[in-house]
Amino acid sequence: MEKIIRFTSRTVVLAQADIDTDQIVPARFLTTTTREGLGKALFADWRYDDKGKPRPDFVLNQPAAAGCSILVAGDNFGCGSSREHAPWALVDYGIRAVISTGIADIFRNNSLKNGLVPVIVDADSHAWLLANPGAEVSVDVEACQISLPDGRKLGFPLDRFSRYCLLNGVDQLGYLLQQSEAISRFEKNRAWQP
Repeated sequence: MEKIIRFTSRTVVLAQADIDTDQIVPARFLTTTTREGLGKALFADWRYDDKGKPRPDFVLNQPAAAGCSILVAGDNFGCGSSREHAPWALVDYGIRAVISTGIADIFRNNSLKNGLVPVIVDADSHAWLLANPGAEVSVDVEACQISLPDGRKLGFPLDRFSRYCLLNGVDQLGYLLQQSEAISRFEKNRAWQP
């Protein structure tokens, strides 16, 4: 997992509310156990027509979306079934943060485990972001805040463990592996109780 301390990007806006995980990455792409290449499946039913050609009217297919790593989404983003493939697809595509007024809990947890920063903002700030696609926004994981072009700084919730993992570029397993010496010491010093 890549370290995420702070970054700045233009935003791409997908304003629809209640975007579920099957829309983020359709179920037919869930047969893979690797993350690489899933960016092509991101919003596949919206991005491509029946012949697999990009739909020019879909926001990610438009030139203004090129290089954007912050997705501003409608409320209740990532609802639906639990699938890590959804954050995998977003990260593989190049999205590093999703900003919304509401992000489904399971999707939020899966995102944090896979290097995608879920940012919850208030309704007024969200409305401003929706109305200003392409705005340059800074995400600061260390400070748990985003900075808008008009100078506003907005805090967002991030638990201590997830923040540590993002800042250090480790997932849960990586964190446990970092503790292997302490675990070995504990096991060695622990009295065996039959």
